[in-house]
Amino acid sequence: MSIASSSAERTGSREAPLAAVFGCAGPALTARERDFFRDADPFGFILFERNLGDAAAIRRLTCELREAVGDGAAPVLIDQEGGRVARLGPPDWPAFPSAARLAEGPVGATRATARAIGGMLAGLGIDVNCAPVADVHAPGLTHEVIGERAFSSDPAIVAAHARAYAEGLRDAGVLPVLKHLPGHGRAAADSHETLPDTDADEPSVAAFSALADLPVGMTAHVLYRDWDARLPATLSPAVIGEVVRGRIGFDGLLLTDDLSMRALDGPFGARTRGALDAGCDIALHCNADAAEMAEVAAAAGRMTALAAGRWRRARNWLEAS
Repeated sequence: MSIASSSAERTGSREAPLAAVFGCAGPALTARERDFFRDADPFGFILFERNLGDAAAIRRLTCELREAVGDGAAPVLIDQEGGRVARLGPPDWPAFPSAARLAEGPVGATRATARAIGGMLAGLGIDVNCAPVADVHAPGLTHEVIGERAFSSDPAIVAAHARAYAEGLRDAGVLPVLKHLPGHGRAAADSHETLPDTDADEPSVAAFSALADLPVGMTAHVLYRDWDARLPATLSPAVIGEVVRGRIGFDGLLLTDDLSMRALDGPFGARTRGALDAGCDIALHCNADAAEMAEVAAAAGRMTALAAGRWRRARNWLEAS
């Protein structure tokens, strides 16, 4: 079932789920995971290669996840950008071009590619794709963790292709997630491994500002010295409030990047509360570690009314296509 399902099919939707998205360990839920998800009642779920069998198995899993929280409209996310970031790939699934390759062609082709990706995901019960990447490539600076995932070093080209990509997903009934706010392009390190430290990413701010009306976004685990010399964006009230919500003007649902990435340190409860207190709406935890998820669940609290309103607007945006 996609987010674009009729209102009658959404009778299980929850008013105030836990402000968290979790991963699971394998291609089917364990009894322990099912009990944990039932009790924690997370907003949604995210899938990785470890979860992905054949099409029938993926559809069973997405149904299992939604049944665990009693909500047939609970979002199920995946990272299916194209290029090297593709949880579903050959030989069972088509290979799609990277953002940099897409930007070599017309925006219409980008939209068509994203529509094909979205159609593939929707058929599996996956209704949110963590793409497009709107980071602006900075020659000589951008770490290869972004690399070809960026459309271009020109903010206008990035914005045009990222919008086309988002609209292509929307055509297929799948919500896009704009990432990584307020920009990972000038970061010379991999935030999966360490905390990147950079100056203000003004080119990415320009690209994101042109995309500020998109409904869902994801933060960057990057420290921007010019904006907050102490805290990375995900944990920074200054960066979230003044740059992401202020200068960029993004007022959509804001997810953290994965809280288990090594760019962040400290207990998971502190990471979770820090991110939500900074202005993020949803804490994302991906690795399915049971102890870590329990810490996140204990700290996250319920989705706020403001976050719930942003989620309703996101669904309305999708259904208006």
